[in-house]
Amino acid sequence: MSENKKSLPLIPLRGLSIFPYMLLHFDVGREKSIKALEEAMINDQMIFLVTQIDPTTDIPTKEDFYQVGTVSKIKQLLKLPGDTIRVLVEGIARAEIQSIISDDPYFVVEVTEYATNLHEGNLEIEALRRSVSEAFEEYVKLNSRITPEILITISGIEDIDRFTDIVASNLTVKIEQKQEILSQFDVKVRLEKLYFVLLKEIEILELERKINNRVRKQIDKTQKEYYLREQIKAMQKELGDKDSFEEEILEYEDKLSKLKLPDEVVNKVKKEIDRLTKLSQASPESGVIRSYLDWIFDLPWNVETKDNLDIKNARRILEEDHYGLKKVKERILEYLAIRKLAMNMKGPILCFVGPPGVGKTSIAKSIARAMDRKFVRMSLGGVRDEAEIRGHRRTYIGAIPGRIIYYIKQAETKNPVFLFDEIDKMSSDFRGDPASALLEVLDSEQNKDFRDHYLELPFDLSKVMFITTANTIDTIPAALLDRMEIIYLSGYTEEEKLNIAVKHLIPKQVKEHSIKEEQISINEKAVSTVINNYTKESGVRNLERELANIIRKAATEIVEKDKKTVKINPNSVMKYLGIPRYRYDMANLKNEIGVATGLAWTPYGGDTLFIEVTTMTGSGKLELTGHLGDVMKESAKAGLSYVRSKAEKMGIDVDFSKKVDIHIHVPEGATPKDGPSAGITMATALISALCNIPVRKDVAMTGEITLRGRILPIGGLKEKVLAAKRAGIKKIIIPKENEKDIEEIPANVKKEIEFILADNMDPVLEHALFRGEDSDN
Repeated sequence: MSENKKSLPLIPLRGLSIFPYMLLHFDVGREKSIKALEEAMINDQMIFLVTQIDPTTDIPTKEDFYQVGTVSKIKQLLKLPGDTIRVLVEGIARAEIQSIISDDPYFVVEVTEYATNLHEGNLEIEALRRSVSEAFEEYVKLNSRITPEILITISGIEDIDRFTDIVASNLTVKIEQKQEILSQFDVKVRLEKLYFVLLKEIEILELERKINNRVRKQIDKTQKEYYLREQIKAMQKELGDKDSFEEEILEYEDKLSKLKLPDEVVNKVKKEIDRLTKLSQASPESGVIRSYLDWIFDLPWNVETKDNLDIKNARRILEEDHYGLKKVKERILEYLAIRKLAMNMKGPILCFVGPPGVGKTSIAKSIARAMDRKFVRMSLGGVRDEAEIRGHRRTYIGAIPGRIIYYIKQAETKNPVFLFDEIDKMSSDFRGDPASALLEVLDSEQNKDFRDHYLELPFDLSKVMFITTANTIDTIPAALLDRMEIIYLSGYTEEEKLNIAVKHLIPKQVKEHSIKEEQISINEKAVSTVINNYTKESGVRNLERELANIIRKAATEIVEKDKKTVKINPNSVMKYLGIPRYRYDMANLKNEIGVATGLAWTPYGGDTLFIEVTTMTGSGKLELTGHLGDVMKESAKAGLSYVRSKAEKMGIDVDFSKKVDIHIHVPEGATPKDGPSAGITMATALISALCNIPVRKDVAMTGEITLRGRILPIGGLKEKVLAAKRAGIKKIIIPKENEKDIEEIPANVKKEIEFILADNMDPVLEHALFRGEDSDN
């Protein structure tokens, strides 16, 4: 490789690259570059052209251009307006800058030209040349910006150096890639670089062609479909036929004219139909509008079922379907009576509160049947999204109305009985508060103009009879609770459960298991055994399961042993259900010191509560165990303070609080317990333990105690009394202020239990403590 050093003026090129043997036009406007041109024209018209690294640099320094460029000869100059010169140059040889001689008033550099000397018959060079030639031919075919005539030009070039540079100069690649090829003085390395760039560009061009073909096919298909549709429309017009889209629009307009809708709804629907006519059928928006219009036309804007206001018929149906539930039935009959007198009365909003299995949901179905109304049920358990109530706005993809509008559509009437089940089980999160959304729905003054987010139109819910159910009102927001009429459903007595089982549950299970009535006989004593020994609940859900269990085992005997009739009596219940699970006569075991029976209320009904007190020699510590809440702990402390204040009167050592440690325990420690109603029970157990006097086995009590020994009223008396009866309690001590609540207790229960009304602790201790007149201790 021979060398040749020269001193030449330099012009930095912006966004251009020149190779040897290449003709190039470019405009010169910078002052330094114009002076360099003038100097070159004075001498031998030779100039050194090099590519600028950053084309945005207006005044480049020696660090702003590449070190390898092309020695070029100026062929032509043309002055243009605005002090710009258009230059035509021809690349002569590649060269590398050795030093900057001067940079003012223009760049003058010393460069070294390198001439390649190739040996004839170099097979590797020839192989590379052919590979590059074939790759360039493929590249030209794929690249529409290069004319195919260039292939004829390069096919006649013998000089390998010239061949390489002409191919490189015709590539439409980045300046950096061209400069990388230009910088290679060794022709073999230059060919390898060129071949690599060509292969990469061919791969990119092939991908581009595939993408273009795919897009073009899609466009062609769309255009074809458009033309075909237009042709079909033209033919239908000639034949006098209407196309399906026009028929759809006419159908919507016809539906609108037949429905008597409010003006706001009519205007909104007209606007949506007008939008639909202006859209293409293939437009996604047209599908959204169609869905919206379908929802509007499917809603029962003016459809009502006629209420059956026959009170005698309603009473018969309610009695037929449910045993007990007196308050609920009375409230429904009152509504029907007033509805008969005032035809425009708004629907009531009732909330049935009670333990599981007492018939809250099923009574709602019976109400609908009694009134000849449609029934829909929406479960609110676990609902935490406001959109479940109000729906999604149409800006969201896949938006639909809320479940209230959905169920109204399902009912096909604007006045169904609408049940919100488990309203106390709702919750809220970042998606909103469904309880707040229900405020409008359950407000008779507002729900006549209920607006779903999807419809954005007022829909009248004032004629809907809303019923909600809950196990407790503690978790229902106060604002929502204020809008509802609360009706409490207490647990069933044993007699009521027996009647429900005989009249409803057994016939239902016999029918479900495809057994004939004459094939199975369950007497009432057997049912009582199941109620007392195999279930412990306020409702009848578990009772129904146990009866179903008996009937399934009886059905197995009928099929397997070919029995004609299976009779179930108390003795055979254990055979089918196993060992009894519960004992309700626990209170009848024996009188004990320091153990008193209390009564508790839970969302699932009443229960008995045993308070145990043990005293030990110590320093006056008080230990409370049994998973007790803060209120219950405070009741225990209040009871202890009362005992200390009356210690001398009761014959207790006045210094017991310094000498005795007291441990109060409430069994079933895994179950949380709280509330003030066990106050008198704890005080009684304390006095029993400190005085060493047993508490009567058949006495239970409930009431809140004060430091002065007064007894304050409690809630849930009916449930507590029913729990006491199940436990075999014969006497119950209750606060005097709860006397009015005794009326709610069934007559048969009141006959079996003696009620002691107490306003202070004296009558409690008189009736609760066993002082030796009985013989069984």
